[in-house]
Amino acid sequence: MSIPSYSERIEALRKTKLEFNDIKIKKLGSYNFDDHGWIPFEEPIEFEIVRDPDSGLVVGMDAVSKTFANYLDAHPVYIHPMSAFAGAWAGNVPGACDDPWRPEHRFTEQEPLFEKYNITTRGLYGMNHCGPDLRIGLELGWGGLLRKIRYYRKFNNPVDTSFYDGEERLVEAIQRWIKRHVDYARHQAMITQDEFIRNNLLQIADINEWLIENPPRTLREAMQFICWFQCVDRMYFNGGAGQELDELLRPYYEADKANGIIVDDEEVVWYVASMLFNDTHYWQIGGQSPADGHDLTSRISFLILEGMHRLKIPANIALRIHENTNEKLFDKAVEYLFEDGTGVSFSCSGGLDKGFARNGFPITLARMRAKVGCNWTALPGIEYCLQDVTRICLAKPLLIALDEMIASDEENSMENLLRRYEAHLREAINVIKDGVDWHVKYKHLNKPEIVLNLFAHGPIERGVDMSNGGVDIYNFACDATALATVADSLAAIEKFVVIEKKITWEELQTILKNNWKDAEHIRLMFKSIPRYGSGNSRADYYARLVADMYTKLMIGSPTKAGFRVIPGIFSHGDVYIHGKNLPATPNGRFDGDPISHGANPDPGFLPGGGTAPTAKANAVASVQPGYGNSAPLQIDMDSKLAKERGGKEIIKAFIRAHNEMGGTLININVVSKEKILEAHANPDKYPDLVVRVTGYSAFFKSLSKEYRQQIVDRWIGHD
Repeated sequence: MSIPSYSERIEALRKTKLEFNDIKIKKLGSYNFDDHGWIPFEEPIEFEIVRDPDSGLVVGMDAVSKTFANYLDAHPVYIHPMSAFAGAWAGNVPGACDDPWRPEHRFTEQEPLFEKYNITTRGLYGMNHCGPDLRIGLELGWGGLLRKIRYYRKFNNPVDTSFYDGEERLVEAIQRWIKRHVDYARHQAMITQDEFIRNNLLQIADINEWLIENPPRTLREAMQFICWFQCVDRMYFNGGAGQELDELLRPYYEADKANGIIVDDEEVVWYVASMLFNDTHYWQIGGQSPADGHDLTSRISFLILEGMHRLKIPANIALRIHENTNEKLFDKAVEYLFEDGTGVSFSCSGGLDKGFARNGFPITLARMRAKVGCNWTALPGIEYCLQDVTRICLAKPLLIALDEMIASDEENSMENLLRRYEAHLREAINVIKDGVDWHVKYKHLNKPEIVLNLFAHGPIERGVDMSNGGVDIYNFACDATALATVADSLAAIEKFVVIEKKITWEELQTILKNNWKDAEHIRLMFKSIPRYGSGNSRADYYARLVADMYTKLMIGSPTKAGFRVIPGIFSHGDVYIHGKNLPATPNGRFDGDPISHGANPDPGFLPGGGTAPTAKANAVASVQPGYGNSAPLQIDMDSKLAKERGGKEIIKAFIRAHNEMGGTLININVVSKEKILEAHANPDKYPDLVVRVTGYSAFFKSLSKEYRQQIVDRWIGHD
């Protein structure tokens, strides 16, 4: 029986992933996130959920760790016969990830203000969204982590040992889970008739038998360790952050090459594909040296990119763009972008590094921040930042300010509207900041960061959860939504109410309350203004004004407890969710319709200009908050048009220019408009079409109709 080539093994993984995606869609109907790597096991997992005796909830380290350990002990084993690695996960830990906080620790007193300002993604109660430092685990191994926990428990001698007990309980459960895979691999090897599968299973068994207690020695062992981390991290509230993957793996790769363990780099490409099949964690390649900023690209950077390209499933890898970016790696990334329709995201040091340094941190530290989330970067293992889980709606304060001004005795004017708008925006921001303080005070008592504590510098040494003093640096983040919605609304009000006096303030208020009923001609008139993104328009002016107002209010003062909150502009893909409870707005948007996408102009902002990449890039660059959180640029280009305009070189120049203008992140799709429209009408026609939704990629087929529609709108615009 012939040994399958590396390409055949990768194709087998890809085929399985497509089969799994069909099962997931059948079970869920759709899912609006990346693949996440979970395996749709047929049988439910029967295990004991342990609850806190006082609240009856899975809260606190004792209940969380016991429940998590029981889940791992009952969790099925999985090894794809063509993968280099063992392991997969079936879903979040029931109870631990389902139950809310204790009633007395919920921020109920501010709930009315959250609802008043349409703040649906509050950050409060958020989990993970910090970057681990996996070097800790790779240097120690699971056995070493266990010894570290026991050492510091004895060294610190706490009265309450529950923190250390819980961390120890989790690691021991992980070891038992790995051991069951070892036994399974050996058993399957005994009964298979395929020589390659037998040998592969025996190799996997040997690797994992070593890893139960010991740190990895080879590249394959190191990547298997990472696969276990990915699974356990995802099980607990969908943790998804990695770090600079090429630098993490480079020492193992170079040692294996020097020792003759790796002869053919195709083997490494197979490893990469197997790891990406395991899960879609967020990783960065092509970063900078903290000391002098030189590029850190190595041979394995190219192999990681190649593995992503060959597997052709959703993957979340970012290429860091900076003044010294490796041109060959940049070339290859853009080449695959054209070939595959999507690929890496482009994380821009131009805005991220200098911006982060504006918070008072040295540029050497800023360069260490890796892009490890949908829109965000983090310092691996030393920063609790809780990014991408807090959104503030810029549009609702405008509607409140409009109603309040009209109801008052003062003059109706743009000046008074903006003054009241700023006051309400400040109040909404203060609610966010108060939520940060509440979160830090009570989170560890409810949902400790039991996984990330193991891969951070401080929690085990101090015996303190990383959310409550376990690490040295605390930077929270908040992302604004609906910027274009507000900018276009203000420009329309100014033109048709203030300058041309087509309607009065009171008439506008009535029309909005009636959701544009019997006023379609007025709605179309309000939509007809030169919109944000068109260049030098009043809407562009108001976008910059509002973005600057929001930034100054957020960065101008810390929370009451002294924490920094760094502003960004990002809506994820949830433009429908954020618009669901938002009344009609003066930009011509109906009640309940989607809001604008992040910092980007609304689709169709430049009539006759299609997606107008240059105009859009200029607009997004102009509203960057500038403190190290991102305001991503989303570009969706027709592949035919992209090639006509210069192909790879024009895209590279475009990316460089946005980076130099202070951009922070670029997400690009290059697919023909015809293909997108056909896939939207009949998703089954292109089951393997992968698109970058925002900072994450997904099978287009798996997305709901609403999510697919927003992607279609970005290609063709809408009225």
